[in-house]
Amino acid sequence: MCKDTLSQSICPLRSILPLLSKKWALPIITTVGSTGSIRFTDIERILVGISPKTLSDTLSDLLAEGLLNRSFHAETPPRVEYSLTGEGAALCRAMQPLIEWAADRKGSGQRECLPACRVDGAENLCATHSESI
Repeated sequence: MCKDTLSQSICPLRSILPLLSKKWALPIITTVGSTGSIRFTDIERILVGISPKTLSDTLSDLLAEGLLNRSFHAETPPRVEYSLTGEGAALCRAMQPLIEWAADRKGSGQRECLPACRVDGAENLCATHSESI
């Protein structure tokens, strides 16, 4: 058991932090959370720069941790969609203050938006915040 306040605040993170500290884990969680249900190729299209292997591996890790659901639809062609579990949705909500804090930071190079976040026709404008980046 943890003996001091600092340890008590860090200990609960020890089991999940290795997964959440992966480069693409939190962007995947927020992408799935913002869409409700999404296919692999759509995640890949939104998260420009992620490799198919990295996306597949990270989705598998998030599934194993119980943060995502994977739904198989027996259609032609077969369709697989990902959605957040209750725990994944709770994580997504908990991330909102961090996202807002990051968006409010001042200084050059500290604010990056994915191409999917940009307003059409305005290469340097973030659609989420309607501010120049």
